[in-house]
Amino acid sequence: MARIGYVRCSSADQNPARQEQLLQEKGCEKVFSDMLSGKDANRPGLQAMLDYIREGDELYVESISRLARSTRDLLQIVDQLQQKGVQFVSQKESIDTSTPQGKFMLTVFAALSELEREQIRQRQAEGIAIAKQQGKYQGRQPIQYDKYLFEQLYKQWKAGDITQKYMQKKLHMSQPTLYRRIKEYEGRQKTGLKSVRMKDANGTEYDQVTFGGD
Repeated sequence: MARIGYVRCSSADQNPARQEQLLQEKGCEKVFSDMLSGKDANRPGLQAMLDYIREGDELYVESISRLARSTRDLLQIVDQLQQKGVQFVSQKESIDTSTPQGKFMLTVFAALSELEREQIRQRQAEGIAIAKQQGKYQGRQPIQYDKYLFEQLYKQWKAGDITQKYMQKKLHMSQPTLYRRIKEYEGRQKTGLKSVRMKDANGTEYDQVTFGGD
């Protein structure tokens, strides 16, 4: 078992010495650090710590604000630690997940996070209702993409010539969106549907889904 520390300062102007001294006093054998805002979850020091830490280890921080700036991010990080069998200790808030009190505090944080999400959903629903009453709500618009380019890239991907990451980059799609488009495309192939590139009277190109065959 090892004690690992994590230090974060928002900018190079801030001095991490106080945090580092505290973690040394707690017996931390190795300390990871970042000079970045806590809003960014992809911090190199944080990721390095999560890769390094092992089952049975303990992670020490000066306060939970050093590890995360939102309840949701905190719970996600602590969940990763727990999945690896790592305990979490925050000195300022006296949180220790190896104790019943520490586990209770995480339950409270989880309840607060759910409350925050429910409030956001409620505000969104109220905003949509008002927009509908005013005739301004149009719903979520589908993301437009070049279906001809997609088809060409799909064939290259199936042939093993390119990767899905390359497809994402060329089509400007997220991974979930690309998976969904692939599933839709393969579904059309099974049912005999295909996409044909057409031009309207003004010369503007568009895609029209038709039945396959001559």
